[in-house]
Amino acid sequence: MVNQKNKQLGEARSVIREIFEYGNARKKVVGAENVFDFSLGNPGVPAPAEVNEEIVRLVSTMPSLALHGYTSAAGAPEVRQAVASYISAAFGVDMSAEYIYMTCGAAASLTVTIHALCEAGDEFVVVTPFFPEYTVFIEGAGGKAVMAATDSRFHLDMEALDAAIGVHTKGVIINSPNNPTGAVYSREELAALGKLLERKSREKGSPVFLIADEPYRELTYGAEVPYPMAFYKNTVLCYSFSKSLSLAGERIGYIAVSPQCEGAADVFSAVCGAGRVLGFVCAPALFQRVVAKCLGRSGDIEEYRKNRDLLTGTLSACGFTFVPPEGAFYLFMKSPEADAVAFCERAKKYELLLVPSDGFGVKGYVRISYCVERAVIERSLPAFRALAKEYGLI
Repeated sequence: MVNQKNKQLGEARSVIREIFEYGNARKKVVGAENVFDFSLGNPGVPAPAEVNEEIVRLVSTMPSLALHGYTSAAGAPEVRQAVASYISAAFGVDMSAEYIYMTCGAAASLTVTIHALCEAGDEFVVVTPFFPEYTVFIEGAGGKAVMAATDSRFHLDMEALDAAIGVHTKGVIINSPNNPTGAVYSREELAALGKLLERKSREKGSPVFLIADEPYRELTYGAEVPYPMAFYKNTVLCYSFSKSLSLAGERIGYIAVSPQCEGAADVFSAVCGAGRVLGFVCAPALFQRVVAKCLGRSGDIEEYRKNRDLLTGTLSACGFTFVPPEGAFYLFMKSPEADAVAFCERAKKYELLLVPSDGFGVKGYVRISYCVERAVIERSLPAFRALAKEYGLI
């Protein structure tokens, strides 16, 4: 009667969402102030002032029918031009508005891109650990996800990537700053990756595309975030304003196809066609225009830095181990027992809601989203200390 695979996906929410809903239920029982929910990556700082100012300006000055009506399927021309001009100026690459497609956030950017590229038998390499929905997006397009491990600090491992990329590889997905580890890939890494993909494309006789997932680009604590398109021509960049501008619920982002791509015009046409098939046309009109005036802006990164430093300082003193995050707002902490799911279940005894790493493609870690109010972290610290004592870490 219905598509069974989609039925199963609908019945089995992601582990992140399951923990979030569990937290909502616990708050009704013990009080919201006593539950320490570190599950969702929901931005915890206000949008920059420019966002609200632009909303007010648009609503006050632009005719309602024009402001809220349909734009072109790929986005309002003036918005696409603003995005292209910003990319060219900020990152020193030659970008044209004709290769910008406005989307309903990062999920739409990725699903449209993967559907645009995927043909029967295609594989997409994902770097572990990775955002769990990558496999859903790839398999939903009819492709196969192939895993490539990172090094001990969660940076790119070229040997692992070399082994993972084969004759059926259509694309490699990278995410920097990374969810869930906070790793930021360096210029040297991206240059080496570009050379590897060039060689693999020659060997295969057709392009291996680089799909760069970049919702956290502006969220960094001093580390440079190089622009992938500057290192490899066959790049499609998927961007969202959800994290940088704290607009997660507004669902606005874009796809940028490198004009240097082999068959760039065909790739972009396929993006437009995939958007049509999936129903991701005419991204939210008001917020297209809002973000066009706020390109490159972000919320108060220092608030995330303070959260990170408070949390990592305490957890380190408690004996927990982790690689300090360079960007985004996640801490990827080593579980003190091999079974991270069991560790997260034990943490619930202290109302600590952590996400086990199994869904991210690796075992033995937990993700802690520190994009919460500082008071949540402060109230959680005794619970973390108690959990550490239970494991004999302090």
